[in-house]
Amino acid sequence: MSTPPPTASVPTRRPKRRVPFWDNARFACIVLVVLGHAVQRLIYDSDIAYALYLTIYAFHMPAFAIISGYFSKSDAPNARQMARVITDILVPYVIFELLWWLTKLLVEGEAEPNLTEPSWTLWFLLALGIFRLVLPYLALLRWPLLWTLVISVGVGYLPNVDSTFSLSRTLGFLPFFALGWWLRDRGVVDRLRLIEWRPWWTRVAAVAVFAIAGWIAWAGIDTWREIELRYWFFYDDDYGGLISGGHWWGGLARLGTIAAGLALSAAFFALLPRRDTFLTRFGQYTMYVYLLHSFVLYPFRESGVLRDLEPTWLWLPTVCALSVMIAFLLATRPVRIVFRPLIEPRATWLFADPSVAPRARRNDPTGSRRPADPPRGSA
Repeated sequence: MSTPPPTASVPTRRPKRRVPFWDNARFACIVLVVLGHAVQRLIYDSDIAYALYLTIYAFHMPAFAIISGYFSKSDAPNARQMARVITDILVPYVIFELLWWLTKLLVEGEAEPNLTEPSWTLWFLLALGIFRLVLPYLALLRWPLLWTLVISVGVGYLPNVDSTFSLSRTLGFLPFFALGWWLRDRGVVDRLRLIEWRPWWTRVAAVAVFAIAGWIAWAGIDTWREIELRYWFFYDDDYGGLISGGHWWGGLARLGTIAAGLALSAAFFALLPRRDTFLTRFGQYTMYVYLLHSFVLYPFRESGVLRDLEPTWLWLPTVCALSVMIAFLLATRPVRIVFRPLIEPRATWLFADPSVAPRARRNDPTGSRRPADPPRGSA
């Protein structure tokens, strides 16, 4: 009796190893986003709150853009990657714009639905989509980082480039996104072991950077209020709208905000834990926090209950603690189960070939690859 021929073993595809540092960074960034939005109503009555607000806004979105760029590819996208731009960015954008239109209609009695003008936090979804569209073209250029700086500085001189489709902000933040991609594409992080190698003096230097930034924000608070410095960190208005009179030197000011964003982002990354922590899993669901927290804060911002809160030493820490709690809550599994159809729609019906629609394994639009949640009842 002849023995059957041996069957060839099929190599199993190993999942990519997650790097906890990046999930920790994502969640820390989203906590700062919630904190910045919550503190905003306190800045009119508290210099300390305004100094904290300026420090946060100087770097939290630049850091988020760097992370997003780090996990973006400059290769020509395949059909499934193009479908993800639709399901992970465009469809949630439309859904949440409609939700904001309905919310304003019910609360304020009037609303003007306009998909070309992103509501509140939704600008970053459009920015991510535009970043991904232009990245393959940027990658073809010599000195791509220099070109993004030219674009970011130059767009401030063009008053006709405004918040329509969040274009002014997108082009303003483009250097940070491109830097993240460049660090990954050139292997800078791996070659220099920027995550693994963390001598003690880097943490000391990072703390010193934040201490200096906080002192500058506090010491010059009257000047910052007068020139409305916070609007510079939005990267939204042209220089003519930010500077009374002439604005030829607006480009130098934009370079200054970019430099501040880079320095504080580097310090921020240097202070983050590298290993698996209780933050790590939450960092896989930052888009839930990003899209939902504005609805949680909306009643407090619009009702005025966050104004005239004295003493600052009591209410500012309280608002900060509540912001952290909101971020954790919105990343929990029950919230994800309820809102997954809105934030992670498969939208198979949109595609001529339904097989290109996302499967169980998803990518957060900021670049976080993660498996689907285990079924209920499993460990």
